[in-house]
Amino acid sequence: MNTATPRLSARGLVKRFGPTTALAGVDVDLADGESLAVMGPSGSGKSTLLHCLAGILLPDSGTVALDGREVGGLSDRERSLLRRRHYGFVFQFGQLLSELPAIENVALPAMLLGTPRREATDLAGRWLGSLGLAGMEGRRPGELSGGQAQRVAVARALITGPAVVFADEPTGALDQTTGHDVMRILTETTKAAGASLVVVTHDAQVADWCDRRIEVRDGLVRHAEAAR
Repeated sequence: MNTATPRLSARGLVKRFGPTTALAGVDVDLADGESLAVMGPSGSGKSTLLHCLAGILLPDSGTVALDGREVGGLSDRERSLLRRRHYGFVFQFGQLLSELPAIENVALPAMLLGTPRREATDLAGRWLGSLGLAGMEGRRPGELSGGQAQRVAVARALITGPAVVFADEPTGALDQTTGHDVMRILTETTKAAGASLVVVTHDAQVADWCDRRIEVRDGLVRHAEAAR
Protein backbone atom coordinates (compact mmCIF):
# COMPACT_ATOMS: atom_id res chain seq x y z
CA MET A 1 0.00 0.00 0.00
CA ASN A 2 1.54 3.31 -0.95
CA THR A 3 1.53 6.37 1.30
CA ALA A 4 -0.18 8.69 -1.18
CA THR A 5 -3.75 9.84 -0.70
CA PRO A 6 -5.95 6.74 -1.15
CA ARG A 7 -8.01 6.54 -4.31
CA LEU A 8 -11.00 5.50 -2.16
CA SER A 9 -11.21 5.85 1.61
CA ALA A 10 -13.86 4.95 4.18
CA ARG A 11 -13.81 5.87 7.86
CA GLY A 12 -16.11 4.65 10.62
CA LEU A 13 -18.85 3.30 8.35
CA VAL A 14 -22.01 2.33 10.21
CA LYS A 15 -25.10 1.07 8.39
CA ARG A 16 -28.24 -0.34 10.00
CA PHE A 17 -31.32 -1.95 8.52
CA GLY A 18 -33.94 -1.82 11.25
CA PRO A 19 -32.54 -3.74 14.25
CA THR A 20 -29.73 -5.27 12.16
CA THR A 21 -26.33 -3.58 12.10
CA ALA A 22 -24.75 -4.46 8.76
CA LEU A 23 -21.64 -2.28 9.26
CA ALA A 24 -20.42 -1.45 12.75
CA GLY A 25 -17.59 1.01 12.15
CA VAL A 26 -15.52 -0.01 9.13
CA ASP A 27 -12.32 1.65 7.90
CA VAL A 28 -11.02 0.83 4.40
CA ASP A 29 -8.41 2.39 2.12
CA LEU A 30 -7.92 1.54 -1.54
CA ALA A 31 -4.79 2.71 -3.31
CA ASP A 32 -4.61 3.94 -6.88
CA GLY A 33 -4.54 0.89 -9.14
CA GLU A 34 -4.91 -1.58 -6.25
CA SER A 35 -7.24 -4.58 -6.28
CA LEU A 36 -8.97 -5.48 -3.01
CA ALA A 37 -10.98 -8.61 -2.22
CA VAL A 38 -13.72 -8.24 0.40
CA MET A 39 -14.50 -11.64 1.89
CA GLY A 40 -16.93 -12.93 4.48
CA PRO A 41 -19.89 -15.28 4.99
CA SER A 42 -23.43 -14.45 3.88
CA GLY A 43 -24.85 -11.66 6.01
CA SER A 44 -21.42 -10.45 7.15
CA GLY A 45 -21.86 -6.97 5.64
CA LYS A 46 -19.52 -7.30 2.67
CA SER A 47 -22.10 -6.37 0.00
CA THR A 48 -23.37 -3.50 2.17
CA LEU A 49 -19.78 -2.27 2.38
CA LEU A 50 -19.46 -2.37 -1.41
CA HIS A 51 -22.73 -0.45 -1.82
CA CYS A 52 -21.58 2.23 0.63
CA LEU A 53 -18.17 2.54 -1.02
CA ALA A 54 -19.89 2.89 -4.40
CA GLY A 55 -22.30 5.58 -3.21
CA ILE A 56 -25.33 3.37 -3.84
CA LEU A 57 -26.15 3.42 -0.12
CA LEU A 58 -25.39 6.24 2.29
CA PRO A 59 -24.02 5.10 5.66
CA ASP A 60 -25.83 6.13 8.84
CA SER A 61 -22.51 7.52 10.03
CA GLY A 62 -18.94 7.65 8.79
CA THR A 63 -17.49 8.95 5.57
CA VAL A 64 -16.51 7.74 2.09
CA ALA A 65 -14.15 9.83 -0.05
CA LEU A 66 -13.05 9.39 -3.67
CA ASP A 67 -9.70 11.09 -4.31
CA GLY A 68 -10.27 13.11 -1.14
CA ARG A 69 -13.78 14.26 -2.10
CA GLU A 70 -16.43 13.17 0.38
CA VAL A 71 -19.27 11.32 -1.33
CA GLY A 72 -21.84 11.64 1.46
CA GLY A 73 -22.17 15.40 0.98
CA LEU A 74 -23.33 15.03 -2.63
CA SER A 75 -26.95 15.20 -3.72
CA ASP A 76 -28.64 12.11 -5.15
CA ARG A 77 -28.15 13.52 -8.65
CA GLU A 78 -24.47 14.25 -8.02
CA ARG A 79 -23.88 10.76 -6.63
CA SER A 80 -25.63 9.24 -9.64
CA LEU A 81 -23.38 11.24 -11.96
CA LEU A 82 -20.32 10.26 -9.94
CA ARG A 83 -21.22 6.58 -10.36
CA ARG A 84 -21.65 7.02 -14.11
CA ARG A 85 -18.40 8.94 -14.61
CA HIS A 86 -16.02 7.48 -12.06
CA TYR A 87 -17.25 3.97 -11.20
CA GLY A 88 -17.73 0.77 -13.17
CA PHE A 89 -19.74 -2.25 -12.04
CA VAL A 90 -19.58 -5.99 -12.71
CA PHE A 91 -22.32 -8.13 -11.15
CA GLN A 92 -22.71 -11.86 -10.52
CA PHE A 93 -25.15 -12.35 -13.38
CA GLY A 94 -23.78 -9.58 -15.59
CA GLN A 95 -27.05 -7.63 -15.68
CA LEU A 96 -26.64 -7.01 -19.38
CA LEU A 97 -29.68 -5.73 -21.27
CA SER A 98 -31.06 -8.82 -22.98
CA GLU A 99 -32.55 -6.95 -25.94
CA LEU A 100 -29.28 -5.23 -26.90
CA PRO A 101 -26.31 -6.79 -28.72
CA ALA A 102 -22.98 -6.93 -26.92
CA ILE A 103 -21.59 -3.83 -28.61
CA GLU A 104 -24.55 -1.69 -27.54
CA ASN A 105 -24.45 -3.05 -23.98
CA VAL A 106 -20.83 -1.92 -23.77
CA ALA A 107 -21.42 1.43 -25.50
CA LEU A 108 -24.41 2.42 -23.37
CA PRO A 109 -22.54 3.91 -20.35
CA ALA A 110 -20.50 6.12 -22.68
CA MET A 111 -23.62 7.27 -24.56
CA LEU A 112 -25.33 8.10 -21.24
CA LEU A 113 -22.44 10.48 -20.58
CA GLY A 114 -22.96 12.20 -23.93
CA THR A 115 -20.51 10.36 -26.19
CA PRO A 116 -21.94 10.26 -29.76
CA ARG A 117 -23.30 6.84 -30.70
CA ARG A 118 -20.78 6.18 -33.48
CA GLU A 119 -17.84 7.08 -31.27
CA ALA A 120 -19.21 5.02 -28.38
CA THR A 121 -19.80 1.92 -30.50
CA ASP A 122 -16.34 2.24 -32.10
CA LEU A 123 -14.80 2.34 -28.62
CA ALA A 124 -17.00 -0.56 -27.48
CA GLY A 125 -15.85 -2.61 -30.45
CA ARG A 126 -12.22 -2.01 -29.51
CA TRP A 127 -12.89 -3.07 -25.93
CA LEU A 128 -14.65 -6.23 -27.05
CA GLY A 129 -11.80 -7.07 -29.40
CA SER A 130 -9.24 -6.56 -26.65
CA LEU A 131 -11.13 -9.03 -24.45
CA GLY A 132 -11.23 -11.77 -27.07
CA LEU A 133 -14.77 -11.11 -28.30
CA ALA A 134 -14.07 -9.90 -31.84
CA GLY A 135 -16.83 -11.17 -34.10
CA MET A 136 -19.36 -11.37 -31.26
CA GLU A 137 -20.35 -7.71 -31.25
CA GLY A 138 -23.82 -8.45 -32.62
CA ARG A 139 -24.66 -11.29 -30.25
CA ARG A 140 -27.24 -10.70 -27.55
CA PRO A 141 -26.56 -11.88 -23.98
CA GLY A 142 -28.64 -15.03 -24.49
CA GLU A 143 -26.34 -16.01 -27.35
CA LEU A 144 -23.18 -15.78 -25.22
CA SER A 145 -21.68 -18.23 -22.74
CA GLY A 146 -21.46 -17.17 -19.10
CA GLY A 147 -17.79 -16.34 -19.42
CA GLN A 148 -18.33 -14.35 -22.62
CA ALA A 149 -21.17 -12.39 -21.00
CA GLN A 150 -18.92 -11.49 -18.06
CA ARG A 151 -16.25 -10.27 -20.49
CA VAL A 152 -18.89 -8.01 -22.02
CA ALA A 153 -19.70 -6.79 -18.50
CA VAL A 154 -16.02 -6.05 -17.86
CA ALA A 155 -15.82 -4.05 -21.10
CA ARG A 156 -18.97 -2.15 -20.12
CA ALA A 157 -17.50 -1.37 -16.69
CA LEU A 158 -14.30 0.05 -18.18
CA ILE A 159 -15.49 1.95 -21.25
CA THR A 160 -15.89 5.27 -19.40
CA GLY A 161 -12.39 5.13 -17.88
CA PRO A 162 -13.54 4.74 -14.26
CA ALA A 163 -11.42 5.40 -11.20
CA VAL A 164 -12.81 2.33 -9.40
CA VAL A 165 -14.49 -0.86 -10.60
CA PHE A 166 -16.77 -2.71 -8.18
CA ALA A 167 -17.38 -6.41 -8.78
CA ASP A 168 -19.98 -8.22 -6.65
CA GLU A 169 -19.43 -12.02 -6.80
CA PRO A 170 -18.35 -11.72 -10.47
CA THR A 171 -17.62 -15.45 -10.75
CA GLY A 172 -20.52 -16.73 -8.64
CA ALA A 173 -22.50 -18.04 -11.63
CA LEU A 174 -19.49 -19.57 -13.43
CA ASP A 175 -17.61 -22.85 -13.22
CA GLN A 176 -14.17 -22.72 -11.61
CA THR A 177 -12.12 -22.64 -14.82
CA THR A 178 -14.26 -19.94 -16.42
CA GLY A 179 -14.31 -18.01 -13.15
CA HIS A 180 -10.53 -17.95 -12.98
CA ASP A 181 -10.38 -16.76 -16.59
CA VAL A 182 -12.80 -13.93 -15.80
CA MET A 183 -10.79 -12.92 -12.72
CA ARG A 184 -7.56 -12.89 -14.72
CA ILE A 185 -9.15 -10.63 -17.31
CA LEU A 186 -10.81 -8.43 -14.68
CA THR A 187 -7.67 -7.86 -12.59
CA GLU A 188 -5.29 -7.47 -15.53
CA THR A 189 -7.59 -5.17 -17.51
CA THR A 190 -8.49 -2.87 -14.64
CA LYS A 191 -4.84 -2.51 -13.67
CA ALA A 192 -3.84 -1.80 -17.27
CA ALA A 193 -6.60 0.83 -17.46
CA GLY A 194 -5.33 2.50 -14.28
CA ALA A 195 -8.46 1.68 -12.30
CA SER A 196 -8.69 0.38 -8.75
CA LEU A 197 -10.81 -2.71 -8.12
CA VAL A 198 -13.04 -3.92 -5.27
CA VAL A 199 -14.19 -7.55 -5.51
CA VAL A 200 -16.76 -9.02 -3.11
CA THR A 201 -16.39 -12.79 -2.95
CA HIS A 202 -16.76 -15.76 -0.63
CA ASP A 203 -14.17 -17.75 -2.63
CA ALA A 204 -10.55 -17.65 -1.41
CA GLN A 205 -9.28 -18.69 -4.85
CA VAL A 206 -11.04 -15.69 -6.39
CA ALA A 207 -9.57 -13.43 -3.69
CA ASP A 208 -6.09 -14.71 -4.55
CA TRP A 209 -6.27 -12.80 -7.83
CA CYS A 210 -6.35 -9.50 -5.91
CA ASP A 211 -3.45 -7.58 -4.38
CA ARG A 212 -4.98 -7.59 -0.90
CA ARG A 213 -7.94 -9.02 0.99
CA ILE A 214 -10.01 -8.10 4.01
CA GLU A 215 -12.51 -10.28 5.85
CA VAL A 216 -15.74 -8.79 7.10
CA ARG A 217 -17.63 -10.49 9.95
CA ASP A 218 -20.50 -9.10 11.99
CA GLY A 219 -20.10 -5.75 10.27
CA LEU A 220 -16.43 -5.31 11.16
CA VAL A 221 -13.13 -5.87 9.37
CA ARG A 222 -11.74 -8.84 11.31
CA HIS A 223 -8.71 -9.67 9.21
CA ALA A 224 -6.63 -8.10 6.47
CA GLU A 225 -3.70 -9.47 4.49
CA ALA A 226 -1.96 -9.47 1.16
CA ALA A 227 -3.76 -11.99 -1.02
CA ARG A 228 -0.63 -13.05 -2.85
